[in-house]
Amino acid sequence: METEIRVPDDRIGVIIGKDGEIKKKIEEKTGCKINVKPYGVVEIVCEDAIGFLKARDAINAIAHGFNPETAMKLLEGFRILEIIDLSDYLNDNAIQRIKGRIIGKGGKMRKNIEDMLGVDVSIYGKKVAIIGEPMNVNVAREAIMMLIEGAQHTTVQRFLENRRRELKMKELDWQDIL
Repeated sequence: METEIRVPDDRIGVIIGKDGEIKKKIEEKTGCKINVKPYGVVEIVCEDAIGFLKARDAINAIAHGFNPETAMKLLEGFRILEIIDLSDYLNDNAIQRIKGRIIGKGGKMRKNIEDMLGVDVSIYGKKVAIIGEPMNVNVAREAIMMLIEGAQHTTVQRFLENRRRELKMKELDWQDIL
């Protein structure tokens, strides 16, 4: 399998890392070959489909503003990367305001989403990226969509509390089965 990903110029150095350590770490953990080409193009070549998908997601996560340590979470366990392109829902004038709503005063809203759901959220350019377990990422996406659609922070907070409670109950149900 092979693909090329366009990465912002200011994120190329982060993907490579000091002395190439980040690139090497991704290659070691996935079994893929990563080539950084001119003009912000990163090529991923891999025989293993799962390794390929994990390498692609880790590179995309770094390209969307996550630090390498957070992006590496995608290489372990069953975590996914979800990217919301704000320009699909908003005009350019509204994007900055909505990014501010997602972050919240002093970063409080973003921190609440991260803490309550055990996810990581990055807001970079016109995109919001989420890393976490699939069910938690879906809830985080719903909360962010509520903020995009104009819901008040208190409404989103209540939504998060209710959904977290539901997720905990499902988790307990699974523990009983296992």
